[in-house]
Amino acid sequence: MKLIPVIDLKGGLVVAARRGDRHAYAPIQSPLCPSAEPLPVAAALLELYPFDTLYIADLDAIGGGPSQLELIEQIHRTHPGVELWADNGLTQIQRLAAVARPVIGSESLADLEHWAALRSALDAPILSLDYRGHQPLGPTELHERPELWPREVILMTLGQVGSEAGPDLERLTALRQSAPTQRLYAAGGVRGPADLLQLRDLGVVGALVSTALHLGRFTPDVLDDLANVKQSLEIQIFGINARSDDPPMGP
Repeated sequence: MKLIPVIDLKGGLVVAARRGDRHAYAPIQSPLCPSAEPLPVAAALLELYPFDTLYIADLDAIGGGPSQLELIEQIHRTHPGVELWADNGLTQIQRLAAVARPVIGSESLADLEHWAALRSALDAPILSLDYRGHQPLGPTELHERPELWPREVILMTLGQVGSEAGPDLERLTALRQSAPTQRLYAAGGVRGPADLLQLRDLGVVGALVSTALHLGRFTPDVLDDLANVKQSLEIQIFGINARSDDPPMGP
């Protein structure tokens, strides 16, 4: 199980997400770091545990405002060994791709042709299937056609982000059944280690987490224990049953 810390950027600061109401997001107050500046927050997360990936959301750009791409580039330069996954609302996407794996949020897509053009232009995009409540955001058909998805897919349930409500297990289960060969990541609602183990049982390979990290739900010892848990999963690949060890959480 791969745990990916989230850094939400708004107005040049890291903010605390709350149920997808981006207008109400305020600068983060975390015991991990006295500052809400992006570089200190990124450093604090990597000091907590040697994560190999960080997820960055440029909320200003996603909302149609000014891009914070320079901050993403600064994080990349400061931590060149850490892979960045970044959603910047498709702003300067080729420039973003030079420092991060672009995350294409369905909410930013106009139609299927838009998605097809981006997928062909980028080496390894990640698709984020975005939902607000029961409403899929972006082209509805994209949510319903797994054959159009790349290898790695995030389920982003905006109403559960920062909510302490738990992951969207029902929708994750449905996605897992409809797309058994995709690598599925959960975003929104993860409260602690028990949720990650439940996600593992569903065949979800990773989770994007912010609030629970800053609340101290994942100490280094807990993260080590989770990384060392080995669970053999029955997976189906091209109609052939095979045994596969779940990938580790960290590096």
